[in-house]
Amino acid sequence: MRRLHRSVRTLSLLALIGIAPVWATNGMNMEGYGPIASGMGGASLAYENGTAALMNNPATLALIAPGQRRLDLAFGRLGPEVFANVSTPLGVLKAKSHGDSYVMPAIGFITKGERITYGAGIFAQGGMGTEFSRTSWLSDPSQGANTALAQGLHNRSEVSVGRFLVPVAYDVNENLRIGVTGDLVWAGLDLQLAMSQAQFVDLATTQNGGSVGGSLAQVFGALYEPFGGTGIRQLHHAYFDFSDDSSMTGEAKGTGFGAKIGAVYSITPELQVGATYHTKTAISDLESDDATMEIAVNVDTGLLQTGVPSGQYADLAIPVSGKITIVDFQWPATMGIGLAYQATPRLFVAADVRQIQWSGVMEDFSMVFDAAGSAENGGFASQSLEATLFQHWDDQNVISLGAAFEATQDLIVRAGINQASNPVPDTYLNALFPAIVESHVSLGATYGVGNGNSINLSLVRGLEGKGTNPGNGLTVPAVTSTHAQWNLQVMYSHWL
Repeated sequence: MRRLHRSVRTLSLLALIGIAPVWATNGMNMEGYGPIASGMGGASLAYENGTAALMNNPATLALIAPGQRRLDLAFGRLGPEVFANVSTPLGVLKAKSHGDSYVMPAIGFITKGERITYGAGIFAQGGMGTEFSRTSWLSDPSQGANTALAQGLHNRSEVSVGRFLVPVAYDVNENLRIGVTGDLVWAGLDLQLAMSQAQFVDLATTQNGGSVGGSLAQVFGALYEPFGGTGIRQLHHAYFDFSDDSSMTGEAKGTGFGAKIGAVYSITPELQVGATYHTKTAISDLESDDATMEIAVNVDTGLLQTGVPSGQYADLAIPVSGKITIVDFQWPATMGIGLAYQATPRLFVAADVRQIQWSGVMEDFSMVFDAAGSAENGGFASQSLEATLFQHWDDQNVISLGAAFEATQDLIVRAGINQASNPVPDTYLNALFPAIVESHVSLGATYGVGNGNSINLSLVRGLEGKGTNPGNGLTVPAVTSTHAQWNLQVMYSHWL
């Protein structure tokens, strides 16, 4: 009983400190949850794969024997390799994301009575992001025209989603198990996003990439001379900045709920079929009161100093502080079906097919910036800006295939592949939000070290995905993004 209490205390501690962001490669989802499933290409819906079943198919939790209890402690290291390249008259400019190493903990505990299995766990769901330095080509949207830019702008994104899950699984009979989870979901977002004049003007006029509105946009429009206003001759950049620089949380935060339901059925002693459905989340809007929108402009100095235009212009950065709200950020519903087959006493194979319904949650990315009423914000005080970036993601189909071979009494080795469609249309691909990996290969192993203890490992290579946003052919250039990734997972398992 003391062991159980220690497990619950550990779960509670991890829930308080959060889960590190995960750079995922089935869109924003992981290609596999837990090293057992990851080593088999992510296939997991029809066989026992530890407490990672909380993220896969909760019905498979019931496949352990009555009276057994299992504790899993996991650690992962993710190594994304992301580049953004743009073609110019002087050649191709390349930018490498320096967000290339991230860690993630996870923990799960289950116990089974005669027919009911229950427990708890904390797992990272997924995310995405990049980090481009102040010297990259993204750092100056004005391309040298802004004389007031003392150093380049840091461009960074970090989306992270985690879950605290409570499962219940039930043996209906000797062949059929069902399971559900109730999930507490939290999401975080850091964003440092620089937009050029051409990109921002598109939001207000042609709206090919999104839209912008609100009273702050109206105030700016009244000053912006290309729109017939007076005072601002050129917009060098618009820069959204909210970031807490933490590897565990995002500056803009929200919480909510989700759920999963699943079943697994033994057709024969060797063949099992499993199915699951994960609901779309209900997460509150992500919010932060510590956000800045910087507007860098070529502005009439007389208008700034006296309120009367002088005809003399200078470059100036105008920081506007306020609150940011990310409107209706949700995680998609997922459905899947899988087979698992004990082909020989030593060879085991599994296959899953999933559909991740990104189209229901990634139609657009909407932000509302509410400027504070402070005097420092000048004419922008208490004004609001509504900005939307179109996404139009497609639903994603994922196929996972894997095999496991019992090499010795203590050693199981695994291999797998994971193939997914790319949900991100090239037209709306953003260098800060790559989610374009389609193909994965994986290896894994489990080694028993005695007394109910084992070590599980997996190594997944996300093969390079490539996409090009064509721009508009004139003022917005084409940008090509590439994304590959290593994913190493280690898990200690103990049968209590």
